[in-house]
Amino acid sequence: MATFTRRRLAAVALIATTALLGTAACGGGDDDKSAADGPVTLTVDVFGQFGYDDLYKEYMASHPNVKIVERGTGSNLDEYSPKLTQWLAAGKGAGDVVAIEEGLLVEYKANPQNFVNLLDHGAADLKGNFLDWKWNQGLTADGKQLIGLGTDVGGMAMCYRKDLFAKAGLPTDRDAVSKLWPTWQDYIKVGEQYKAKNTGTAFLDAATNTFNTILLQTAGNSTGYSYYDTSNNLVVDSNPAVKQAYDTTLDIIDSGLSGKYGSWSEEWVSAFKQSKFATIACPAWMTGVIEGNAGPAAKGKWDIAKIPGNGGNWGGSFLAVPKQGKHQAEAIELAKFLTSAKGQIGAFKAKGPLPSSPQALDDPAIVDSKNAYFSDAPVGQIFATGAKSLKPVYMGPKNQAVRTEVENAVRTVELGQRSPEQGWTDAVNNAKKAAAK
Repeated sequence: MATFTRRRLAAVALIATTALLGTAACGGGDDDKSAADGPVTLTVDVFGQFGYDDLYKEYMASHPNVKIVERGTGSNLDEYSPKLTQWLAAGKGAGDVVAIEEGLLVEYKANPQNFVNLLDHGAADLKGNFLDWKWNQGLTADGKQLIGLGTDVGGMAMCYRKDLFAKAGLPTDRDAVSKLWPTWQDYIKVGEQYKAKNTGTAFLDAATNTFNTILLQTAGNSTGYSYYDTSNNLVVDSNPAVKQAYDTTLDIIDSGLSGKYGSWSEEWVSAFKQSKFATIACPAWMTGVIEGNAGPAAKGKWDIAKIPGNGGNWGGSFLAVPKQGKHQAEAIELAKFLTSAKGQIGAFKAKGPLPSSPQALDDPAIVDSKNAYFSDAPVGQIFATGAKSLKPVYMGPKNQAVRTEVENAVRTVELGQRSPEQGWTDAVNNAKKAAAK
């Protein structure tokens, strides 16, 4: 997912974080009973919206000895990941099944001893159920251990408010809107037209979301990596994709198009509910975030158009089984079920994360899918049609920490606290410090 970082930086509203943190002590399943002795409680740690509620119910109905408890739904990845790292280092506290966002996977793969090797439990037979690159991401460098099974991939689009576009005198039909912005510079021009109409709302939510979208799109279409090259060298100041994304984002900021709502903050969540902005960069998993934040009153007011530029992939996650868990066999089977084609289809229907399973992507349930909340947008065609040709972007060992520093620098420029030049200097210097820790 939900890759969110799913990067992803997937991940969503802070308001439910207490659900993740408050139950940490019972991680890993506090029930010492085995499946043979009686009921087994499996704890699943997630961030964002994975869409597993109905799948849990289905699994428990067919496995009456299993009870599933999910922690962290809606939590922010920046808070979830440090907690998971602490649990793994301490040897206790982690769930029986844990979600790992793609941008953090390399960091966790550096300590494969913390996880069950899924290859030792029949996972090799499942390789064909995943896109090749998604499967390979879950393997350690030597290919001898599979850390996690893939959940979703990102895909990319632009979600927009039809009612606000109409108020600004812009087209509202999704095909017409898509034609407005073949490039990011065209997107800026449309934003300037929108701003000139004085609707009392911003054109986009925040510069950081757009920056990450442009970076992953540019990197996917050029170098194939962002902050680290494939040899794990930090290249934040030498990879042209990073500076290009930064400069384009500055053009957006300079044009006064951003609402400056800090991504994943309470202010950001409120901005959805109060209809404070008209567009947001929208990987597949973001549709669930938007619906959850904007609420039922905005149903039919949102729609989905093509992303400016050429494609892109933001987000995607994995499910792993920590070795510290007391019910590893049961946890492995649950992880296999949730990441099966059926499981991925169910998650897509519930919250929108785009499957990483080619079988799921070819299923009519995905291909013909429409999203009623987004004005019956053909999400299967928008997201799934090109999913098999998505270009993954390599992310290095401290990707999340580096990304946070770079986006913090973008944020300071957006808020007028730094000049563009100082913002870039801070981005590079702070990224290097984060990578060195």
